[in-house]
Amino acid sequence: MKCPYCSHEDTQVIETREAEDATRRRRECLKCERRFTTYEKADLDEIVVIKKDGRKEKFDRRKILNGMIGSCEKRVPLAKLEEFTDEIEAELRRKEVAEVSSKTIGKLVMKKLKSIDKIAYIRFASVYQDFESLESFKEELEKLEK
Repeated sequence: MKCPYCSHEDTQVIETREAEDATRRRRECLKCERRFTTYEKADLDEIVVIKKDGRKEKFDRRKILNGMIGSCEKRVPLAKLEEFTDEIEAELRRKEVAEVSSKTIGKLVMKKLKSIDKIAYIRFASVYQDFESLESFKEELEKLEK
């Protein structure tokens, strides 16, 4: 590991801690003696998301989190949404497939939101399912009431 300050090749690990999804290491440069922190995270296979229009893009967990934040504004704590995002990503990785449809991801998000807040669920569903009329919105509300 190169020192970010002087680019010296030799550093020493002072302390190691396990974080939730990474290993945190406190290091010291053996030349300039400055300290810095590094994080090690497993390099997992890429998940490719197939969009509605057939385009493919790299999986980005921030998109899931941002979508839920928009739907849950002032209703669900951010920590809970981050936990849901972790769970959704873990579920996708357990499937051991290289490609997943955006529809599959949307259904996982809706399932999580439905379990915690019905208003957040309907907000997300209205965008995700692209309701084209008031009738389709009413139908979803009726399903939710049952």
